[in-house]
Amino acid sequence: MHIGIAGNIGSGKTTLTTLLARHYGWTPKFESVTYNPYLADYYADIKRWSFALEMYFLNKRLHDVIEIGKSKDVIIQDRTVMEGVNIFVANNYAQGNLSERDYHTFMDSYNVMMEVVKQPDLLIYLKSSIEHLVAQIAKRGRDYEQGISIEYLAGLNERYEEWIGSYTGRLITIDVDNLDFLNRPEDFALITDRIDAELYGLF
Repeated sequence: MHIGIAGNIGSGKTTLTTLLARHYGWTPKFESVTYNPYLADYYADIKRWSFALEMYFLNKRLHDVIEIGKSKDVIIQDRTVMEGVNIFVANNYAQGNLSERDYHTFMDSYNVMMEVVKQPDLLIYLKSSIEHLVAQIAKRGRDYEQGISIEYLAGLNERYEEWIGSYTGRLITIDVDNLDFLNRPEDFALITDRIDAELYGLF
């Protein structure tokens, strides 16, 4: 089984992926952020590095979905290939950070990939306001994220809402603005209750 965690930068995807993997005994699959050779350059000059960054992510996510497809474990993934394209690539293209040529080159590669990739068995979307995202980004203190603009986050949030609104697979939406699932067990239990009900028919 493949479970995807979706959400904007700072929404808590990695934290929730870690907690759910531990709670259920699932195998986590994390996004390549710490060792991404383009990420710091990207946030310093988004237009210059957008195509290289997105192609890097696409390549990594292709390897991920191939591994997931071969695994007999329940895999919980921090950000899926569909999210990367429908949110981040689309936003960079709309904001002029990807040229027409680079965008179509990227989409050709993505469309070939999607011929052999299926959507997750369950997608968990972490819905968040811009204010909450900004606070969380500041709290975790990653140097390369401190220059992310409000406009950029807002553009991503709008695309998340559009994408989730048209998503056709199994979906759980969780509003995380008033949740602290890392430090409050009752908040984490609210999420696991939703998952149990969706996957196992409990409650």
